[in-house]
Amino acid sequence: MDREINPLTGDYTLKQISTLQNAVYIRLVTPLGTWWADGSVGSLLHTIQREKDVSRVGRLAVQYAEEALQPLLNDGRTSDIRITHEQPLNGTLNLLIQVTDNRGDTVTFKHPVKII
Repeated sequence: MDREINPLTGDYTLKQISTLQNAVYIRLVTPLGTWWADGSVGSLLHTIQREKDVSRVGRLAVQYAEEALQPLLNDGRTSDIRITHEQPLNGTLNLLIQVTDNRGDTVTFKHPVKII
């Protein structure tokens, strides 16, 4: 059991969790190569913040998220990860991430990415 990281603030909450929420959050918000414990943890999602709000950016965000979360599949902590996106063209792109852990429990996360 871990303490939950609030995805809106990045701070710990008092809630205990047993999902992969923290692992997903850390891999998405950390710029690739900057994690102090492991240089392979992180994503390139931070580079999208300078992109215009066009449809190709949504596909690029999904690709970056898949690359960032692939280690969770490789080390057996999850059996399936499905990522889609919604792009309301208002400067925010929402990644919808469905993670099935090795116990068979499926959890869906919504991760907002700001774009121009």
